Amino acid sequence: MPATIRLAADADAAQMLAIYASFVRNSIVSFEIEVPSEQSFKERIARTLVGTPWLVCEIGGRVAGYVYALPHHQWGAYRWSLDTTVYVDPAHHRKGIAWALYSSLFACLRLRGYYNVYAGIPLPNPASVGLHESLGFNLVGIYQAVGHKLGAWRDVGWWHLALVPYVATPTEPLVLRA
Repeated sequence: MPATIRLAADADAAQMLAIYASFVRNSIVSFEIEVPSEQSFKERIARTLVGTPWLVCEIGGRVAGYVYALPHHQWGAYRWSLDTTVYVDPAHHRKGIAWALYSSLFACLRLRGYYNVYAGIPLPNPASVGLHESLGFNLVGIYQAVGHKLGAWRDVGWWHLALVPYVATPTEPLVLRA
């Protein structure tokens, strides 16, 4: 069945939330403790799409995974840098969906003038580390015991990918919607 990668829509929220909920409840992949409501999830999507892409991979009319990017920090000097994350339905793991989503996202971000993406990965998570490193991310540091989930203190590694060569005077990144 062919896959389609497109911008997320309000109508995708329930399916994306179903994917995300299992990561919140059963793993250290998300540091959230409570599964957000569908309305809250819709609001996250809408807030993100004001400035940066939130993409979904759809297969057979169902969301198989999603990826998005958010500002790395609120202060102006950070405006060329984003944090990113990807979630794939476990039924579609190891089929190249995360790779395709990230590749599409990074192409969008390059066109919009962003320079850096960062990924925070709760450890241990060899599958996510392997994915990110296969895409060219490099480890920049580890926050030791930064969160407590599922009965233990958890480390988070931070990986970096430079999207384009650096220039002395970068142009402003383009946002999706004003």
